[in-house]
Amino acid sequence: MIQALFKVGMAVLSSLLLVMSASANDLSPPRGKPILVVSGKIKTTNVGETAVFDREMLEAMGTETVRTKTPWYDGESAFTGIRLDKFMELVGAEGKHVTAVALNDYVTTIPIEDFAQFNVIMALKRDGKYMTVRDKGPLFIIYPFDSDSDLQNQTYFSRSAWQVAKLVVE
Repeated sequence: MIQALFKVGMAVLSSLLLVMSASANDLSPPRGKPILVVSGKIKTTNVGETAVFDREMLEAMGTETVRTKTPWYDGESAFTGIRLDKFMELVGAEGKHVTAVALNDYVTTIPIEDFAQFNVIMALKRDGKYMTVRDKGPLFIIYPFDSDSDLQNQTYFSRSAWQVAKLVVE
């Protein structure tokens, strides 16, 4: 039991060190399967001119949970993921928009100012479980729709891309 806890602790510490190194414009490459590629107007990279992340790297940034109803699920869901405003800071985003590209080739462009204004997250989990591709994963951009009635319209619904694989900062 103690060895297992030690291994988990070391994995978390290792991940934190990977993420913390990004502050010096040096982000370690992912050790696990990459699930997100960020390109465009960014300062922090780890694979050529892109920033590539696996799930462990994303979770090491710290997660938040947003409880909200969406048009895609019955009732309220709890989405857990990383704050996109903080993520944009981490990659050194220097643009005004982010184009999200999904695995199914859906594309949407989102003003970067939305991320801080509405506390938008990029969710990895729904109701405590990692989202699979069949369930709109591995990454799903979620607005807290219930926090502001102005968010409950097609403009913001269309910005909530699921199966996100790429972000391009423009």
